[in-house]
Amino acid sequence: MKLTRPLSWFLLAFGVWSWVIWVTFVKNLIKDGSGLAFDDGHPTAYFWVHLTLAVVSFVLGTAIGLIGLRSLRALRAAS
Repeated sequence: MKLTRPLSWFLLAFGVWSWVIWVTFVKNLIKDGSGLAFDDGHPTAYFWVHLTLAVVSFVLGTAIGLIGLRSLRALRAAS
């Protein structure tokens, strides 16, 4: 299956965007002072759920971004 150049760029941009957003979120989660993420210094269920969401998003963002990157390389080699 061939992807178009705009779709390939979109997938690559989505992968990069996903990393930027979730890295920022995890940094803010670790620095949380509201008591949601940590209770007396111990991680809460809120922390673990959101850390799991971030890790899954890292994996999916990486996979989607790599699909876009590989497609762009294939398009460049074909032209």
